[in-house]
Amino acid sequence: MHHQFRSPDGPIEVTVARQGESWYLGSLEATPMSDGRLRILNDDGTVMFAHLVKVGDVWWVHVQGHTFKLERVEPGASDTDDGGGLTAPMPGKVLQVLVDVGQSVSAGTTLMVLEAMKMEHRIVAANDGTVTAVHFGAGDQVEQGVALLALEES
Repeated sequence: MHHQFRSPDGPIEVTVARQGESWYLGSLEATPMSDGRLRILNDDGTVMFAHLVKVGDVWWVHVQGHTFKLERVEPGASDTDDGGGLTAPMPGKVLQVLVDVGQSVSAGTTLMVLEAMKMEHRIVAANDGTVTAVHFGAGDQVEQGVALLALEES
């Protein structure tokens, strides 16, 4: 199977082959585990464990302290999104809200910090815009996929 994902560094082409319970991504062998983690065997023999969370068409991959957002590009899909993709990647707790309604922000600005799976996740503005809503405050528990903030692109 051949998939294309959107990433901050541009499109990533991924060719995935499945054999039994294992998936092969290039030279990596990935095996789902019963606890929801993915065991990844590198071609050099080292093993990593990744956590995967799927929200809509977006896969959030947590591996070795890094978070990757992979958005599957459907064939024929447009590159426009609703701009309001400021959702919780997984269930967690709001640690900090760094913006107020009406505040202008530039792309890359951290808007909110969540704690999930004992890691901090920064919710970052994808585009320049104005914060039109903040749905949660520090200390609030949030469910995966809920809208955390709304941003109107400028």
